[in-house]
Amino acid sequence: MSFVDIRFLFFFPLVVILHFLLPERFRWMWLLGASYIFYMAWRPEYALLLATITVIDFTAGIVMSRSSDTRVRKAALVTSLVANLGILFFFKYFNFFFASIGAGLAAIGTTAHLPVLDIILPIGISFHIFQSVSYTIDVYKRTAQPVTHLGKFALYVSFFPQLVAGPIERPNGLLVQFFEKRRFDALRAHMGVLLMLLGYFKKLVIADNLAPLVNTVYSSPENFTGPSLMIATVLFAFQIYCDFSGYTDIARGTAKILGYDLAVNFDRPYLSKSITEFWRRWHISLSSWLRDYLYISLGGNRKGSFRTYLNLLTVFILCGLWHGANVTYVVWGLWQGVFLIIERLGMKEWLEKNMPYIQQPIMFVIISIGWVFFRSNSLGEARYILNHFFVGIPEFISKLSTAQGIAEVIFMNMPWYGACIGVLGVGVLIYSEYITATVPSKISLLDGGRLFRSTFYGACVILIMLLGTFVHSGQFIYFQF
Repeated sequence: MSFVDIRFLFFFPLVVILHFLLPERFRWMWLLGASYIFYMAWRPEYALLLATITVIDFTAGIVMSRSSDTRVRKAALVTSLVANLGILFFFKYFNFFFASIGAGLAAIGTTAHLPVLDIILPIGISFHIFQSVSYTIDVYKRTAQPVTHLGKFALYVSFFPQLVAGPIERPNGLLVQFFEKRRFDALRAHMGVLLMLLGYFKKLVIADNLAPLVNTVYSSPENFTGPSLMIATVLFAFQIYCDFSGYTDIARGTAKILGYDLAVNFDRPYLSKSITEFWRRWHISLSSWLRDYLYISLGGNRKGSFRTYLNLLTVFILCGLWHGANVTYVVWGLWQGVFLIIERLGMKEWLEKNMPYIQQPIMFVIISIGWVFFRSNSLGEARYILNHFFVGIPEFISKLSTAQGIAEVIFMNMPWYGACIGVLGVGVLIYSEYITATVPSKISLLDGGRLFRSTFYGACVILIMLLGTFVHSGQFIYFQF
């Protein structure tokens, strides 16, 4: 099931109503059952995989809590890590690993019959494995308390609002909330509704209206001139942001209505003035997870400049691989790591001193070039797009003199209204994020009366229904990770 699935419109209200009607001691059971129903609506058999991860890590936590022997505790942690990462490798990287070996053998003139598995990647597997592993690592480090309630731990791993695309939660963030009493809070519910409406606006009105144009260009980039390739790349930057942050907003909103708080995953990332700042604002739960559990474990910046740079490259190459078993993701991660190193070598300070007013545009260009690798189907395709960014500019300009030419080079001969709605939505989003970042507001929608809020909610729903894309609305981009 998905937040844009029509079934969710019936599923979620039923979950909320029964959640607050049930006695406190039974609510975790209802939420756990609802979470598994949500996940099984996709492929029921993979619920067994989710349960397996849960039992392994719960058991590891119990073993570590009952032993003071370092060897026993370390063995429990290693068992958890090997099991979780082994499952992740099998489903996500097995074919990629052997395909890479095959390509290497072919490069030296050798052939081999290597295994290829016909398996479907479990939806959101990277998210719930990282979330579950964070529990066993924190228990091992004694920074989180081990739990003895299997049901509530299972709910922590499978909580449906953030199960398939995050945020990646920590035990001290989400898990502890399942042991606290929760009452219906009208203010919290209103905040949740606002977050959900914002998320649906980002997804349905902006991301899904931009998707057809982006998909058309990236499916056959050789048919388009450089400016069209640049337009599609810029629009993809906003498509993926609105798609992913839209999911996060809906997830946080649904959880908040139920009485729980999920981590903030985005903080106006395209207003960043550096790549370092971008990664403090983009997919915050993943970047902080990689920092806390990988970068620091590798030595962080404590062992000299060379090791710091090596650690950064390692972390971001693995960040790329986390997104998918494709060399394009590896190059995307490498691109991020290289610019983080360049910033540490003085680029950030140089820009602040010499180009302070165009830091944000420069960062957006660097980030957008990285998105070319992320979005392309192959490294060759990404290379073609980047090499042809400035090809055909005179032809592009000449076609802007006629309506037919504009339809061809701007809208790719697709229905213009969808792209216009998406672009206008991007403009509204940029303006609102800039204003909220620079002008502190003393007025809140929550300060209005019931009639005002109801009218506002109704107007938002009507706006989303009128401008949103429903027939061709796809799943969220990050479901594949």
